[in-house]
Amino acid sequence: QVQLVESGGGSVQSGGSLRLSCEISGFTYSTYCMAWFRQAPGKEREGIALMSVDGGTRYADAVKGRFTISQDGAKNTMYLQMNSLKPEDTAMYYCAADLPINKYGRGPDPGVCDWSFGYWGQGTQVTVSS
Repeated sequence: QVQLVESGGGSVQSGGSLRLSCEISGFTYSTYCMAWFRQAPGKEREGIALMSVDGGTRYADAVKGRFTISQDGAKNTMYLQMNSLKPEDTAMYYCAADLPINKYGRGPDPGVCDWSFGYWGQGTQVTVSS
């Protein structure tokens, strides 16, 4: 059973930093695409950071250069280091996971990672004050 549990959210002043954690269980993370999303009140959920099976990363323009996605295999945990936080970063943050897409559909064979995910955590709130 795939489970994702976020932690590390909180309140911080503009310019501050936070590190979110996503504890992973029920699957071998190294075979999954992993990502962080966020959803602000009244807005659609947006993907902000993605890590492919090969370790490659992608970021939304809004967070590029400020946020870093990483994994610790020994701890089965994914992280989102957030620096230079801005009030517009205020949102509920979610971690997500799914198998890559190959010619057979989603599966453990080599494939590509996109921004569609089937497994989600419960979310952790980040509030940035000016």
